[in-house]
Amino acid sequence: MTVSEIDLLLQSRDASWCYERWERLPDDGNRYEVIDGVLYMSTAPSYWHQRTVGRLHQHVALPLETRGIADGVMAPVGVIMPGADPVQPDFLLIRRERASIIAGDGRIRGVPDLIAEVLSPSNPEMDTVVKRAAYARAGVPEYWIVRPSQRDVLVCSHPDASLSDYTEVRQFTADVELVSPTLPIRVPVAALFEGSGGAVS
Repeated sequence: MTVSEIDLLLQSRDASWCYERWERLPDDGNRYEVIDGVLYMSTAPSYWHQRTVGRLHQHVALPLETRGIADGVMAPVGVIMPGADPVQPDFLLIRRERASIIAGDGRIRGVPDLIAEVLSPSNPEMDTVVKRAAYARAGVPEYWIVRPSQRDVLVCSHPDASLSDYTEVRQFTADVELVSPTLPIRVPVAALFEGSGGAVS
């Protein structure tokens, strides 16, 4: 069975899924997400993938938390936004003054200030096409596509819901410092990939 055949099996053929149906799915270690009514399922991420997510928390979230600016969250967490009910991003940030979008049940019911996805080589279109469009339509101000194989980060900003895309995209390579266009973040890109050698999936 090829990778493309496996990916096809991990996407529902109908677009009738919603948050209420999602809540009834089993807690079996897989990641289930609903985008525009379509259910997507992905298997548990690799050690290398999670290592990169941990670097995002260490180098991006913790400095902002220390300064009282924003709080970081790593997957799994359900984020309910228009057209995405829910998604489970690898990493996200919420400004302290917007903490009210964190509901009493632990779900995030609103648009985070930043979402980052660590690209998986087995299904890159999920992050670069499906989620990129969904996040732009929902109005996520800043979306990072972290690409371990290239050791770079694509920073997408200025979402345009009518285009289902971001109007500004900048590539930050491993030899430069990433400067966020919407948050007080400055981080050496190389730091995000420390200790994450190997294939990330």
